[in-house]
Amino acid sequence: MKLPKIKKYQKKFNYSYVFGAYPSLDLFKYRRKDVLRVVFHSEGVGAEGISELRELCKLHEISNEVNDKLISKIAVKKNTYVVTFFQKYETDLSDTANHLILYSPRNMGNLGTIIRTMVGFGIEDLAIIRPGADIFDPKVTRSTMGALFKIRFKYFDSFSEYIQKYSRHKKYLFMLDGEKEIDDVSFEPPFSLVMGNESSGLPEESKQYGETVFIPHSDAIDSLNLSVATGIALYYAKNTE
Repeated sequence: MKLPKIKKYQKKFNYSYVFGAYPSLDLFKYRRKDVLRVVFHSEGVGAEGISELRELCKLHEISNEVNDKLISKIAVKKNTYVVTFFQKYETDLSDTANHLILYSPRNMGNLGTIIRTMVGFGIEDLAIIRPGADIFDPKVTRSTMGALFKIRFKYFDSFSEYIQKYSRHKKYLFMLDGEKEIDDVSFEPPFSLVMGNESSGLPEESKQYGETVFIPHSDAIDSLNLSVATGIALYYAKNTE
């Protein structure tokens, strides 16, 4: 693949990038074949992590350079000492592992936080029902802190498309009017935890596909933030299966 020019990210690009030394090291560890180019800032040269990255670039013959001006063109905050460009890629979900399903997630920060939380609880398979946020947007890659490169993910055009392919997974659908409180649910693997859109939740017709679950909270709020609710769901599912 031709080395990418330094430009602000657009979804149409066939590459993306990640900020920071340690997310970049995770990219090298888990998706090295997709690394295209590394750009360093002069203020970071010699710092822990940066030296290791420069050695990896040399070892694997990855194009790299020190160029403060190029980093300043796309950096979203100060003290950005490295940007690593990578080719976008596709993965398939495991047929036997537990899955997390996000139904049309729109918020980039939520998506990135959820991916990091997934990895923290040992879930490595993510299904995204379109339309949904772009998993390769730098806002997402930054908030995952490198966790993106440790998971398998796949987009589906509809929930029914996912159901057809993974029919043996037991589906647990998290809804405000769910039939069972999360405390009363025993999660049977392989399971699929299904979380709705930030604003509208899951469509009513999705109830037919599995067991509906609710997370209790006080009347002082309408609902929990998607990333918070997903974290609670992941915790319960992994500790009661």
